[in-house]
Amino acid sequence: MAAVAWAQSGREISRAAKAAEDVEAECMEATGVATQFPLPPAVDPVAFLQPYTDKNSDSNVKIHFAHGTTTLAFKFQGGVIVAVDSRATAGSYIASQTVKKVIEINPYLLGTMAGGAADCSYWERNLAKECRLYELRNGERISVAAASKTLGNIVYSYKGMGLSMGTMICGWDKKGPGLWYVDSDGTRTTNDMYSVGSG
Repeated sequence: MAAVAWAQSGREISRAAKAAEDVEAECMEATGVATQFPLPPAVDPVAFLQPYTDKNSDSNVKIHFAHGTTTLAFKFQGGVIVAVDSRATAGSYIASQTVKKVIEINPYLLGTMAGGAADCSYWERNLAKECRLYELRNGERISVAAASKTLGNIVYSYKGMGLSMGTMICGWDKKGPGLWYVDSDGTRTTNDMYSVGSG
């Protein structure tokens, strides 16, 4: 049985490798530039990892996957890439599979949601209002750093009162792309990449 499973995995890896080569060739032909990210050697990642998860009692290697919000952001020379999941849970109950966890603050600023959906949504909409007021008062758009500082100051005043937020404020301003992490304690840091959430 193990030999059959290995042979099947070997065929999957061969198919995945061929598919990766085809994608690489198409990218090279279209852009003249090789892709920078190697593709995983599996057609179906769930099936490929199944023998190693905690649901398979025969495996010595147990991988325990966390199920929760995952938000990712990467800053690069041309901007910021943001990726989020779309699941909302209430304890062990899946409340929705179609939640928008990227919130537009203005056309140049985005916020992400991880933690309490109501907290993140409310305070980022509040930040949108503050950013618009800044623009009206000063005649120019707020910077990414100043927007994150505004949010950090607001939520810091509610520290210890039960807020649950882990958010990224990202966007483009005079200095180029910006990416900041702000949480419900008022912590505020900047970096080129972040992964926020329990997933």
